[in-house]
Amino acid sequence: MNFDPFAQSVTAAMFIDGQWASDSARSVIEVENPADETIIGTIPDGTPEDADRAVAAAMRAQPAWAALPAIERGRAVRRLAAKIADRAEDLARLITREQGKPISQARGEVDATIGFLEFAAENARRIEGDIIASDNPDEEFQIRRHPYGVVVGLTAWNYPAALAARKIGPALVAGNTFVLLAHEITPLSGLLIAAMAEQAGIPAGVINVVTGRGAVVGQALVEHPGTAMITMTGSNRAGREIFRSAADGMKVLRLELGGKAPFIVMEDADLDRAVAAAVTARFTNCGQICTCNERMYLHRDIADEFLDRFVAASRALSIGDPMADPDLGPKVSGPEVAKIAALVDQAVAGGAEVLLAGGPLTEGRFAKGHWYAPTVLEVRDNASALMTNEVFGPVVPAMRIDDFDHALALANDTRFGLSAFVFTRDHRRLMRTPRALHFGEIYVNRANGEQFQAFHNGWGHSGLGGEDGKYGFDGYLRKQTLYMNWD
Repeated sequence: MNFDPFAQSVTAAMFIDGQWASDSARSVIEVENPADETIIGTIPDGTPEDADRAVAAAMRAQPAWAALPAIERGRAVRRLAAKIADRAEDLARLITREQGKPISQARGEVDATIGFLEFAAENARRIEGDIIASDNPDEEFQIRRHPYGVVVGLTAWNYPAALAARKIGPALVAGNTFVLLAHEITPLSGLLIAAMAEQAGIPAGVINVVTGRGAVVGQALVEHPGTAMITMTGSNRAGREIFRSAADGMKVLRLELGGKAPFIVMEDADLDRAVAAAVTARFTNCGQICTCNERMYLHRDIADEFLDRFVAASRALSIGDPMADPDLGPKVSGPEVAKIAALVDQAVAGGAEVLLAGGPLTEGRFAKGHWYAPTVLEVRDNASALMTNEVFGPVVPAMRIDDFDHALALANDTRFGLSAFVFTRDHRRLMRTPRALHFGEIYVNRANGEQFQAFHNGWGHSGLGGEDGKYGFDGYLRKQTLYMNWD
C-alpha cells in the first residue's frame, strides 16, 4: 500500500498475513486532523473476526521466524529501520497530520522510531542463558530463553510510531511474531510502518496491523487463545480492563499506564535549569506524555521567583499550525480538551489560584481544531483532582513545600509511580532520592526523555513490566530450565 502523507485523504486497509485486507462494504472510522478537524483518512472498523485472522497468521508464521538465527531476525528489523529512515519526512508529516504535534517533534519521534528498532537489532547477539552446577554427580542444568509466541501490541495515540517500534523491535528479535492494534485516533502511522515492513522483506504474518476500536478488536486480541503476551501503553482504566480480560487465559502482560509525575524544586536548585526543564517537561507534545511534569512542589524560599519565571516562559510559548513548527500544536481531540477544562474548572472552584489563564482557544485561527493554551495554577490541597488525576495536557498545578521530607510525602501520595523529577544540589538529598521516591523512573536535575539502553517502567498503578534496554528486551523472552544428567 502506498501512503502519500500529502494526500487529502487516505483510504487504509489492514495488513494481515502479508496482504492488505480491504472490504468496500465494511464500516469505517474517520481519522481527523486535530489542527483543523478535516478528515484525512478512513480505516476499517475492525471486528473480532479480523483479530482472529491476524492472530492466526502470526501463529502460523512464528515457528519459522523463531527458527531463524537471531542475527537474521535482527537484520530484518534493521532493514525495517532503514526503510523508515528512507521515508522519515513522510512519516513525520503523517504523524503531525493525525496526532497534531509540531513537525520538529514529529521528526524527533521518527528518529526515536528508528532508534528503537536499531537498538533491538543490536540485541540479536545478546540472547543468553546460564549453565549452573548441579548438586548431583554427572549433571548440570541450563537456563534457556525462548520466545513467547504471538505478541499483541496496543499503543497509545500520543506517539503512534515510536510506541509501535518500541514493542515490535524487541518482540521480533526475540523470535515472537506481532499483531499491532493501531490506535483508532492515530492509526495511519502504524499502517505506514506495516507498508515499510512489507518493503523490507519481513515474512508474511510476522508483523500484522489491524484497525478498529479497542473495546471490540482490542478485547478480541487480548482474549484470543493464540495470544501469548500483551504489551500495552495507555490509560490506567484501559490497563485494568486488559488485566481482567487476560486473566482467564493467564496471558503475560506488560502494561505502561501513565503517571502523575511530581516535579520537586528545592531552595538550592539551579533555577535556570529547573525552569527550562519544567517548561519542556510539561509542554512538549502539548503535555501529552506519560512522563510529563504533572505537579510541581516548590520550596517556599524560591517559589515566587520560580513561578514568575515559569509563568513568563509558559506565556511566551507559541501555539498554532503544527506544520509551521510552533512550540505547541493542538490537543489530539475535542474530548481531551473538555476533560482538562473540567479539571481546571473544578480546581478553581475548590480555591486554586490561576497564575496563567490559558484555557481553550476557540476563536479566529483557532475556530477549528482542538486548542488549549498553557495554564498554570497554584493549589493548596494535594488531594484535589488536579493533583491526583493525570491531566495529559498543557496544564500544571504548583504547591509550596517546607522541606525535602514534605516534598517526598506529597510526591509519594499518589496511586501512580511512573516518573518523578528532583532539582537539588544537596548530595545528601540526592543519595536519599532513589530510596525515598516510589517511582520507577527518576530524573535528577534534568528534563524527561528516556534513552534506548535504559529501562522505562512504572510502579503501582503505572503498570507492570517495562520497556527498553536489556531488561526490556529480556521481557520478550521466557525462561526454561533444562536438567541435563549424562550418567
